[in-house]
Amino acid sequence: MAKNDFPREFLKKCKAVTAKRPRTVINHILKHGHITTEELKEKYGYNHPPRAARDVKEQGIPLEMFRVVGSDGRKIGAYKFGDPAKAKFSKLSGRTAFAKELKAKLIELHGCRCFIYLEEFEERSLQIDHRVPFEVAGDDNASMDDPKGYMLLCGSANRAKSWSCEHCVNWCEIKKRGFCRRCYWAYPEDYDHVAMRQARRVDIMWTGAEISVYDRLRRRTMELQKDIPQYIKEIIEKHI
Repeated sequence: MAKNDFPREFLKKCKAVTAKRPRTVINHILKHGHITTEELKEKYGYNHPPRAARDVKEQGIPLEMFRVVGSDGRKIGAYKFGDPAKAKFSKLSGRTAFAKELKAKLIELHGCRCFIYLEEFEERSLQIDHRVPFEVAGDDNASMDDPKGYMLLCGSANRAKSWSCEHCVNWCEIKKRGFCRRCYWAYPEDYDHVAMRQARRVDIMWTGAEISVYDRLRRRTMELQKDIPQYIKEIIEKHI
């Protein structure tokens, strides 16, 4: 679909997006019809293309993924606008609404730490994320005056959550907020499933002086010819 074929209201909403990453993706698609994962990485420096695509979707603008041939001749992913009739524009205008005040409230309540790794990070390394994804909650998502609907994530945890959510049947098909509210990725402090799977998980990070402990653990697992998660489970089961 050419730029002139899109409804005027849809184009108006696209042009109203001001956040840098979704704005970059939107402008490229408006000009070229689609954007590839290769272009997102090499031209714009976005090393996690699904995150960039998700930023656009969180503005309420539908995207569809398809396959094209990359510069090396292999099939790669690409994104184009979906059906404009399915556009859903949030009162909060997606991520552009995230303010310094909201981040300050979250830090005041929970400390300057990642909700998934439960480790402290520099403030600039933490990102605000909806507990229940915008794609599921839409306009019913939390008000920015209420930090209970948001969480702070380090980059690694945010990417892991993005991948898991985007491959979850609730995200793709069901879209019930209640399922998200009982999910590890939304409420790691109180959950009963992980992306609709009956599972439990603990994300552990070793930092600073703790890295030497991890190195010893890794050497030991190599000696035993076991993987690290398996060995940690055995240690836990033995001592509780």
